[in-house]
Amino acid sequence: MELKFSNVERKGPITIVTLSRPEVYNALHTDAHFELQKVFDDFSGDPEQWIAVVTGAGDKAFCAGNDLKWQAAGGKRGWDKGGFAGLTSRFDCDKPIIAAVNGVAMGGGFEIALACDLIIAAENATFALPEPRVGLAALAGGLHRLPRQIGLKRAMGMILTARHVSAKEGFELGFVNEVVPQGEALTAALRWAETIAKNSPMSIQASKQAIQKGLGVSLEQAIAEQRDYPAVQAMVASQDYIEGPKAFSEKRPPKWVGK
Repeated sequence: MELKFSNVERKGPITIVTLSRPEVYNALHTDAHFELQKVFDDFSGDPEQWIAVVTGAGDKAFCAGNDLKWQAAGGKRGWDKGGFAGLTSRFDCDKPIIAAVNGVAMGGGFEIALACDLIIAAENATFALPEPRVGLAALAGGLHRLPRQIGLKRAMGMILTARHVSAKEGFELGFVNEVVPQGEALTAALRWAETIAKNSPMSIQASKQAIQKGLGVSLEQAIAEQRDYPAVQAMVASQDYIEGPKAFSEKRPPKWVGK
């Protein structure tokens, strides 16, 4: 597929996805959503790709959210089953996805970041769910993910005021994992990705799936059922499950195969 609104680069087991509409601060429209749906379908289904990093083109914006000018001009709206950017309703991907937020992350852009497992933000990054200022609401997951990630009162404070939050405050609130100097978000996110890639991808996927499924039930039920989760069963049946203890006993780095 020819990509018009994004770029994809593969660095070993890491897929780097760049939202690429810099002329509109990487705001997304329908065609971009469907393109990104395919991009993340390909990543999810590729056994050689273990981790994804998402960032924005240029040095000003990660993603400014929904392309309101496109919408106001009568452009059609909508996205595929994966949601905004092919990510916000993607609940079946057990591979880690990291947001490298290099600038503005507004509305749907912030919702993309919240849908990722980690957020690495440059000092110039700004986050907000400003939809109420234009008569909309953050219905691509923001209204539900933000309270779950930082607590109800703090999330209400952001959502009801539609205020902008700096990278530093985002770190203090707990939705940002690391703040780095301007221009270094992608480099730092790749550092996180490379650290994750030193672990067994089977273990990482089992861990992510267990966390996601466990959050939807009681602690007692999560612990009782976790060994029945598909990714956990796949881990136990994998070559990596044998390789890890063997490498440890032989005092050598493990050679993960991801199966």
